[in-house]
This record gives sequence, structure tokens and C-alpha cells, in this order.
Amino acid sequence: MKKLLNFFLAVVLSQTVFSQEKLSEGPFNQLIIRGVTLINGNGAPPRGPIDIVVENNRIVKVQVVGYPGVAIDDTKRPKLKPGGKELDCSGMYLLPGFIDMHGHIGGIAQGAEADYVFKLWMAHGITTVREPSGRGIDWTLDLKRKSQKNEIIAPRIFAYTGFGQQTKDFNPLNDAPISTPEQARKWVRANAARGADGIKFFGASPEIMSAALDENKKLGLRSACHHAQLDVARWNVLNSARAGLTSMEHWYGLPEALFEDRTVQDYPLDYNYQNEQNRFEEAGKLWKQAAKPYSEHWNNVMNELISLDFTLDPTFNIYEASRDLQRARRAEWHEDYTLPSLWEFYQPSKISHGSYWHDWGTEQEVAWRENYKLWMTFINEYKNRGGRVTTGSDSGFIFQLYGFAYIREMELLREAGFHPLEVIRSATLNGAEALGISDKVGTVAVGKLADFAIVEENPLKNLKVLYGTGAIKLTNDNEVVRVGGVKYTIKDGIIFNSKALLEDVKRTVANEKEKIDYSLKQPGIKE
Repeated sequence: MKKLLNFFLAVVLSQTVFSQEKLSEGPFNQLIIRGVTLINGNGAPPRGPIDIVVENNRIVKVQVVGYPGVAIDDTKRPKLKPGGKELDCSGMYLLPGFIDMHGHIGGIAQGAEADYVFKLWMAHGITTVREPSGRGIDWTLDLKRKSQKNEIIAPRIFAYTGFGQQTKDFNPLNDAPISTPEQARKWVRANAARGADGIKFFGASPEIMSAALDENKKLGLRSACHHAQLDVARWNVLNSARAGLTSMEHWYGLPEALFEDRTVQDYPLDYNYQNEQNRFEEAGKLWKQAAKPYSEHWNNVMNELISLDFTLDPTFNIYEASRDLQRARRAEWHEDYTLPSLWEFYQPSKISHGSYWHDWGTEQEVAWRENYKLWMTFINEYKNRGGRVTTGSDSGFIFQLYGFAYIREMELLREAGFHPLEVIRSATLNGAEALGISDKVGTVAVGKLADFAIVEENPLKNLKVLYGTGAIKLTNDNEVVRVGGVKYTIKDGIIFNSKALLEDVKRTVANEKEKIDYSLKQPGIKE
């Protein structure tokens, strides 16, 4: 009984401590971050110790203050002004805030609301997100405004409206579908006037895509496209890039641009696009139908895309369950951080998007592993030749959880052949360039905004230390410990306690489970 009482007392005390712990602090008239090793987003090697001085959300000084292993002369360090904040990060690693180029802000079907998603993102150092087609432009813009004013805990948001999307407050065509080039231009103009940052396309007829991309480009807005199979036979990635598309999502449309002996993929004759097992199973065979790596056509397509300053946002992670379902399904963070409603959404279903596990086995996984090898070869070589590759997650589907999946995307870029410094550049500077904001974020430099991710371990040696759950390590005393997890996320000069954000999410998930007596161990599977 005494042990039980002590246990409950410990629980109460831990909850009391957490309730008093601040999720964020600031902004400050001056913020000095002391003693970090800087891993910048420009490909430069780590350097430190460095003090970084921020005033009014602008970096005003990035100063080397000594040498590794040598005591720092405090008289030569930047001085703290009255009312300023000093953050001692001696021995820690500081990176530019991460940019998620494919971040859906939750979903109604998943039961994932914005606050839950935002805290998971911010806990993983993600300070900027491009949302590609959410619940409507007005809903997203409202969150964007609140984030800009720091009225909510959220990354800065770039809103890309789904092409043709109309809501009760946004009906430029009076609910009519886009069926002519002029309607496409009218919708694009209305979308820009509404305040959107760009457009997310899924494909359309060639004349409509040409008109929409031309109009969007004239207005100076950027664009992304998931080249869905319904239109890709007539309009692939190369067509889009030539017409003015600025970035592509995933990889659909790229193998089609690389076809040499066909114009459509080798669909089985009983294929049905609405059957998602059909859709994703056959997609796993698509890269083998394209031109061989380094062949003349393969090289020509790649070089032309690079010449057009075209951005690839591969989102490797979102398809990883296709090559290893068990790994994605049993990722260790699901138990504490995945909402029960989201977990249910992931389960095999003929209705929920991305829940295509009707009969998924060894043959499908092997095909997808081969698919990844060819896909990764193209992405890595694209980077090697000077092409821009960004980091995007597309979480909320296929067992991929917000924040955690972004770090997994970094790991998969590493698997593709990127040096860890190239991975960090993809996650920071490349994203900023693709969004047209590299003068504001993406690297740590004087004049830029104060967006940082700070971690106690070296992420270049092991990207897993960026996961909220950290990385497992064995000490010299033969003790198994967890290390890492982003310690501080700084956005607009405001310091966010990343671990406290995760604890907040963990409590939310636990509360939701209590309501329905839910367990992730056997989610609705009949024995």
C-alpha cells in the first residue's frame, strides 16, 4: 500500500511540475544564445562555440567566441542588455528552423486538429510549413494570420490552395467545376486575390493546366503538383515544368516523363483507380517501366528540369509502409503520440485514403523496395547536378505521424545518398529558396529571422537524435539511455520548450484514449 501511495504521489507531483512548466517564453528585446555549435543550412561544416544575438526577431550577430575544449573569455563575448534574455546552450547544436514543404494541417477524417499537429511539428524544430490543399483557403489563412501574430503555437504557414477548390466563402465560379481555360484563369486570379501563397495541382487537361500555370506565374505565385494518374498520361512533370510549375510532390509524373517505349503505365486490365490497393500496388512497379538510370533520355529529362530551376519534393517517408508495413505500423511513437482516431484512420479500409492494406504482403513490399532504389537514384543524382530537393512529410496518412515523419524523411534522404549536411540543407535553405523566402529564413545569418532548432546531440552523426523520442544509446557503464530530441525550437525569437510541447501532446492522446478505453495493440483486428 505504501508503494502504491508513493506511486500516486509521484504522478501528482509530476503533473504539478508540468502544469507549471512554460511551453514558450518571449519574445525579448534581446536574446543571446550562448556557446552553440552551428550547423548552418548552407552546407558549411559545423563551427563553434558561437554566440548568436537576436534583437526584435532579427539576428544581429553570429560571433565565434572561442575554440573547442578551451575556456571561453567572457570579456570577449556579446554583452547582455537590460531586459535581455540569455540562453545557455553550451555544447549544444543549433540549426536553422526546419521547413516542411508538404504539411497538411490535420484532417477531419483523421480527427487531428490544428493544435495537435502544430505542437508535434514545433516539437521537432519545424518552424515553417507549406500546406498543400487543406480544409479551405479561409480556414488556412486564419491560422496563418494567428501564427504571424504568435497568437497560437504554430509554425509560419504558406497556404497553397487545391486547384479548383471552392468553399462557402470562396466560390469564384459559383460552384461550377473548371472546364475551360478562361475559367481556370479566373479561379487563379480569385485565389491570388484571396491571399493564397500558391496553388496545389493534382492534374487536369493540358489546356487547363497550361492556362492555370501561365496565369499563376504572371501573378508571381508559386505552385506544386501531385500528378495524379487520372491526367498524367497527357500531362507529366516535364509538361508542368515547361508551363511554369515550380515544384512537384512525391514522384508521380516523373517516371511517365521518363517513358521510352510506352505512354501509359502498364495497368492490369482489371485495374480500378478507386481501389487503392490497385493504385498503390501498381505504383510500386512504375519506376521499372521508366528509362534506365543514366541513359540518354533519363539524363535529358533530369538536365532540363534542373535548367528550369524546378524543385523536387519527394516525400519518401509517406510511402515507406509500402516497402515495410510492419516497421511503419509499429513505430515506437504511435503508442504515446498518435491519436486513437488517427490510428483508426490508418487501418485497412476501402474508404480512408492511404489505408490500402486490403491484402499487402511480401510481393508488394519487394516491388516497392526496388521502386525506392530507382527513385532514390534519380533524386540523389538530381541533387548532385545542382537540382533543388526539399524535405516534405505529407503526414496524417499511411502510419506517418506529424513531426516524427519529417525526421524520418531526413533519414531517407540520407539513405538516398545525401551527406548529412546535404540533408540539413534540403530541410532548411532549399525549402526557403523554393518558397521564395531565403532572404528571411533557411540559414543563420545576420539580418534573418530568429528561427532555430537546438539539440543536445550531434544530428550529423545520428539523425535519430532529432526524433521527439530521441535515440537509444549504451553508456560506458553499460546503461541503456535515450539521448536527444529537440530541446528548444525558436520561432520569431520566441523560445519553445520542445519536450514540454511533446508532453502536452502525450497528455492529449492519453485523455482521448481514456474516453474510449482504447489500445493501439489490437486495433479492431479480429482474431
